[in-house]
Amino acid sequence: MNTFFRLQSKFAPAGDQPKAIRALVSGLRKGYRYQTLLGVTGSGKTFSAARIIAATQKPTLVIAPNKTLAAQLYQEYKYFFPHNKVCYFVSYYDYYQPEAYLPVTDTYIEKEAMINEEIDRFRHLATSALMTRRDVIVVASVSCIYNLGVPENYFGGALKLGLGQLISRADLIRQFSRMGYERNNTVLKRGTFRARGETIELAPPAEEIMYRIVLQDQQIARIDIANLLTRKTIESISDLLIFPPKHFVTTAPERERAVRDIKTELKDQLAYFDKKGFLLEAERLERRTKYDLEMIGTIGYCHGIENYSRHLSGKLPGEPPETLLSYFPRDENGKPDFLTIIDESHITVPQVRGMYEGDISRKKVLVEHGWRLASALDNRPLNFKEFEERIGQVICTSATPGPFEHKRSSQVVEQVVRPTGLVDPPIEIRPVFVKKPKINLRPELRSGGNQKPKSEWSQIDDIMEEAAKNSSQGGRTIINTLTKKTAEELTEFLLGKSFRARYMHSDTPTLERTKILQDFRKNEFDVLVGINLLREGLDLPEVTLVAILDADREGFLRSETSLIQTMGRAARNVRGKVILYADTMTGSMKRAIKECSRRRKIQLAYNKKHNITPKTVEKEVREFS
Repeated sequence: MNTFFRLQSKFAPAGDQPKAIRALVSGLRKGYRYQTLLGVTGSGKTFSAARIIAATQKPTLVIAPNKTLAAQLYQEYKYFFPHNKVCYFVSYYDYYQPEAYLPVTDTYIEKEAMINEEIDRFRHLATSALMTRRDVIVVASVSCIYNLGVPENYFGGALKLGLGQLISRADLIRQFSRMGYERNNTVLKRGTFRARGETIELAPPAEEIMYRIVLQDQQIARIDIANLLTRKTIESISDLLIFPPKHFVTTAPERERAVRDIKTELKDQLAYFDKKGFLLEAERLERRTKYDLEMIGTIGYCHGIENYSRHLSGKLPGEPPETLLSYFPRDENGKPDFLTIIDESHITVPQVRGMYEGDISRKKVLVEHGWRLASALDNRPLNFKEFEERIGQVICTSATPGPFEHKRSSQVVEQVVRPTGLVDPPIEIRPVFVKKPKINLRPELRSGGNQKPKSEWSQIDDIMEEAAKNSSQGGRTIINTLTKKTAEELTEFLLGKSFRARYMHSDTPTLERTKILQDFRKNEFDVLVGINLLREGLDLPEVTLVAILDADREGFLRSETSLIQTMGRAARNVRGKVILYADTMTGSMKRAIKECSRRRKIQLAYNKKHNITPKTVEKEVREFS
């Protein structure tokens, strides 16, 4: 077997890593379908996974529960595999409002979306890499299970060019136009081309470069890769494969067939509505569908064309859509020939399960009330059974595996002892609210400046004092709240008290989240306020204090799993500590503290036996690219 994945690291496996790596690689070779790596925060689960990829030499899909963690994992795998292709594939929407209908109020909500062009570029880079090489790792969010377009059409729609190839200028321009590239002789940007004399320049969808093709006597005389901004040549190449600028690729004959099929479906659906006496629904559906057909026939596109994807791809009703998983390689028997790593599986697996049900229930309402043809139901994410059929061997990684992992895994391998010798942080429980004032309240933190402290003391007063002390010692503080609004209001309040604070939650734009975390690590600010995103997998070694407000509010955000994950953000620093603000001891708090105490006991015993002194994790701040 040819070795093509080359792992780079200045560290050797340590702590529990060597035995975990051996066990999981052995399980893969035995053919285990599911395995789980139970790795505590800071134990180097990603490093262990990278070692496993290098040992098995298989293309790999890494699925993360959110874009923030996916971005972090992308950077880590790029560091481990600098000579291989590591890609980033997440939803390219900065804002997305799905199409919906509320029958109770007769309210139709039109689809609204704002596409992030940079993320779209990363998505194209992933699919084009999977089409051309095997040494590929794709770090993705659950958007990888959504309809993407037929890979055969995407690859079949690619244009291969080489030096000496006979082709006229007019034919080359025509080919680019057919592929979906737009001609723009003024500004060259992704997905466009321009022609100047016998030189044609094209900006591909996947990279921030341009291809310069020089013709002479109706043949290709030169192919250059050039800087998109300066137009300076980077290198000259002998051949070139140009992929389409869109993942949904259809030919004119396919569109003509699709139009015929849509008309047939419309006729059948109108007949059904007429039979049932649904005159309003029939009129609505006929008007809308005919308008879409006119647009497709005229310009090859219409708003919401993805709802006709089943007809455009030629699939049968109910047949699963093609997704990113379809772009990964298969063996000679047609079975998936790649490794799947489900990161933070305790939340990623339920996410994958839930996507289909949420999507189908919304679309059924649209179909029943005449807003869409029934074929719109086939523009959907994979259901969980279909997802499992399209992935190969799986390694789930989590500090808190859920029921699925324990039930389906052939083995659960523990990675509790950290290579750094770090132990789980100590946990303090403090009241949310007390009437007796704290005597050591510093004047600058008192309401109204130097006036006497009030007869009340809250969790906010306490965390302000703790955060101020932590900042003065060069540490970073994470404050976990229950709602987005609370996170925003608390940040604004802290800024008014001269704290260097920022917030981050699900409404924060994708790439901005990465920038916030980089600035946090660089000490541009030292207090980060958030909710759910400040939990699983975030690698922030500078964090020395994690505060969880209202820890006794039993529920999803304060469950045993959530508490363990949030507390783990302080486990990468020797000075790390956790404060839980609670007036009562909930069941989740008891279980979380008990599990952390169990792990801490194992870690302390290991350190004592091997005479290890714990060290803070050292990790450089890497730019996202």
